[in-house]
Amino acid sequence: MTQPIQVEIRARPLARYRELLGPGFDPVLEASISARENLAGKVVWNVNSTARGGGVAEMLHAYLPYVLDSGVDTRWQVLQVTDPDFFVLTKRIHNQLHGDSGDGGPLGQAEREFYMESLADSARRFAAQVSAEDIVILHDPQTAGLIPAVSETGATVIWRCHIGIDDPNEIALGAQGLLGELVGRADGCVFSRQEYVWPGLDPDRASVIPPGIDAFTPKNQSMDVSTRDGVLGVIGLTATRPQTRPVFTRSDGSSGAVSSPATIVQEAPLPESASLVVQVSRWDRLKDHGGLLTLFTRDLKDRDSHLALVGPDSSGVDDDPEGAAVHAALLEQVDSLPEEARARVHLVSLPMEDLDENAFMVNAIQRRADVIVQKSLAEGFGLTVSEGMWKARPMVASRVGGIQDQIEDGKSGILIDRADDLPAFARAIDQLLEDPSRAREIGEAAREKVKSGLLSVQRLILHYQLIDQVSRARRQSSGP
Repeated sequence: MTQPIQVEIRARPLARYRELLGPGFDPVLEASISARENLAGKVVWNVNSTARGGGVAEMLHAYLPYVLDSGVDTRWQVLQVTDPDFFVLTKRIHNQLHGDSGDGGPLGQAEREFYMESLADSARRFAAQVSAEDIVILHDPQTAGLIPAVSETGATVIWRCHIGIDDPNEIALGAQGLLGELVGRADGCVFSRQEYVWPGLDPDRASVIPPGIDAFTPKNQSMDVSTRDGVLGVIGLTATRPQTRPVFTRSDGSSGAVSSPATIVQEAPLPESASLVVQVSRWDRLKDHGGLLTLFTRDLKDRDSHLALVGPDSSGVDDDPEGAAVHAALLEQVDSLPEEARARVHLVSLPMEDLDENAFMVNAIQRRADVIVQKSLAEGFGLTVSEGMWKARPMVASRVGGIQDQIEDGKSGILIDRADDLPAFARAIDQLLEDPSRAREIGEAAREKVKSGLLSVQRLILHYQLIDQVSRARRQSSGP
C-alpha cells in the first residue's frame, strides 16, 4: 500500500535574484506575474518518490519555493511505500531506462501488474484531492502509475522524466515499453534533454526543460574559508574542531548551525595542505565510485593528493535500495588497497536527519576541493555538476547525459569521451592539480556558465510556459 504525504514548502523571495541576475531578472519576474494571474484558483501539484536525496528532490526544493512566492498555489506530495519490493522494481526500471540491466531482473507483465497494484491505493487517495482545474506534475517512473486515476479527475496531467539515454538500446526500449501506455495518457511529457524523448510519443506533447540549482540554498550559498574549515572539522573530515559551531542560513531564512558528525571511513583526517579530489553523489553503481577509486590509486601521478567520495547516509534515502550494497562494496575495495593508497582515501557518509545541515556540509566539501569529478556511467542531468561549477571549482566529468549540456569542454570543465577510460580521467585530474592557474580559470568560467542559464529561477519561465501550453492544448482538444 502507498500513501502520499505532503511536503512542507515555504516561499522564498524571488526578488533575491534581482541583483544577481541584473537585467536577466526581468523576464523571470514577468513570467511569475503572468503565472499568478493565469493559475489563480488552481493548484499545481508535484508528486515524486522522496523528499530527500537525489536530483529530483533537489530540483523541487530549488524551484517550488519561488513558485509559491509568485502567488501560485503549488503543493508537493511524496509517495510513502510500505512494500520494499516496489522500490526494488522501480530501481530496476530506473537502471534499465539508462540502458543498464540493473539487478538483471525482468520487466514483464507480472512486474507491471505488481507495479500498478502497489500504486492503486495511492492513486485513489491522491486523485481524491485533485480538482478538474488543477495541474498535476508527476515525476519519474515511480509515479507514472498514477496517471490514469489523475486523468479521470479532469485535471491536466504532466509526466516529467529526469532520466534517459541518448541512444536507447534494447534494454532501455524495453523499460520504456513497460510504461509507454501509461505515459501516453498524460497531457504532456517533459524530458531533461531532447535526446531523451521517447520514440513513439506524440511530439506535440513532448517538451524539454533541464533542471537548475538555487544559488541561495544551504548547498550553494556563499561561505568564507573559516566557516568551511569549521564544517569540515565538525563532520570529522579534518582534525581541527572549531570552538563554535559553524552557522548558516536555512532554506526558510532562519539560522542553523552544523553540529552533526559524518560517518567517515579513513585512516586519518585530511591533511590541511593536501590537494583534494571530490565526487559527491548517491551510492549508485552508475556513478562508478569504484572506477574513480581505481584510477585514483592506480593511474594518478599525483601521489600526494587525497580523494573524498561523498554521499548520503544510505538509510536516509527512501527510494534507493541499492545504496547500502554499493557502499559496502566500496568498503571492501578500500580495505584491499595498499596502506599508502588507503591513507589518501576518505569515504564520507553525511547525515540526513537535517537536510539543510546536510546540504551545507556538501557545500563546504565542494569548496575545499581542488578538483571535482563526476565519473558517471550514465546520467539524467547531474545537478552536482552545476553545484560544483557554481563554487568555481574545475570539473572533470563523463561526456554522458546532461553533463555535456553544462560543461563546455576545455573552457568550463573537462569532459572525458568514454566514461570507462580511467587513464583519461587520471590525466585530466593530474593536469588540473599541476596547473592551479588553469584550474582557477576553468573554475571561474564554470561559475559564469551557471549564472548565465543553469539557475532554477531561470527555468521558471519554461515551467510556466509548459503549464500554459499543455493546459491550452487540453482545453482545445476537449472542445466547447
